[in-house]
Amino acid sequence: MNRLVVLGSVNADHVLRVPHFPRPGETLAGHSYRVVPGGKGANQAVAAARLGAEVSFIARIGADAIGREMRAGFALDGIDVSAVEEDAMLPTGIAIIYVSDEGENSIGLSAEANGALCPAMVQRHGNLITEAHTLLLQLEVPLESVFEAARLARAGGTRVVLNPAPAQPLPAELLALVDLITPNQTEAELLTGVAVTNETSAASAAARFHAMGISRVMITLGAQGVYCSDPAFVGLIPGFRVEAVDTTAAGDTFNGALLAAELAGLDFKAAVRFAHGAAALSVTRLGAQSAIPRQEEVAAFLDEQQR
Repeated sequence: MNRLVVLGSVNADHVLRVPHFPRPGETLAGHSYRVVPGGKGANQAVAAARLGAEVSFIARIGADAIGREMRAGFALDGIDVSAVEEDAMLPTGIAIIYVSDEGENSIGLSAEANGALCPAMVQRHGNLITEAHTLLLQLEVPLESVFEAARLARAGGTRVVLNPAPAQPLPAELLALVDLITPNQTEAELLTGVAVTNETSAASAAARFHAMGISRVMITLGAQGVYCSDPAFVGLIPGFRVEAVDTTAAGDTFNGALLAAELAGLDFKAAVRFAHGAAALSVTRLGAQSAIPRQEEVAAFLDEQQR
């Protein structure tokens, strides 16, 4: 079955635009305050669904209006939300996001209901994982639950993709269950000890990931593109240059788009190009899920770039 299962977080993003990030003790006048749907897991599930994948989402929200509103939104995007559970005691997770005039972001998280996505809940929905083609994981829910999902996937023959964000140390036992890892430069350095700044250092980090048992490595290098160490291709694939407004969901959009393209049967380079296009479009817009493009928008962008 060519289905993608995403296990991860749901957050209500409180977004404020500021001229620059506040310094200690500084009070800034901001503007354009909004509350929008977010969370790395939710962003990646929405990106994959909007870009053509069949997606099931395993997540936990609060029994509150914002959580229920977001779950309804996931369903409107075509996501199977049968495994999005409500927590009677905790609110939906929140993120406080500053977006600077340069389009960069600074984020503070409170897990709330995300922190109650426990291994027992993963086991309740284990059939979704074992019957899927691919499982996509991130690190905004408890690590023991990520580990349990990866174990179930490996036992069921489901491909495991890990976007190791936010950056944190990870046990070798978890990394050994991963088929594809998609870190950024900071995350790659934390996990391998290699300071990743260019193609050469990315190749060294990728070699260390391979030594951990991970067969496919894709390290995102910001404006430089993505370094791939994969049976299909080894080297740097550049992205697209656009004027960034808000980079909040760029990495999540890239991950969801990449897997949607692969599950649709695109070859390796075409899938990466599609993911680059989707991520480029997302940074030209404000917000997280509100910035994620649809399939036809990415196709039009790539056609324009080709011309």
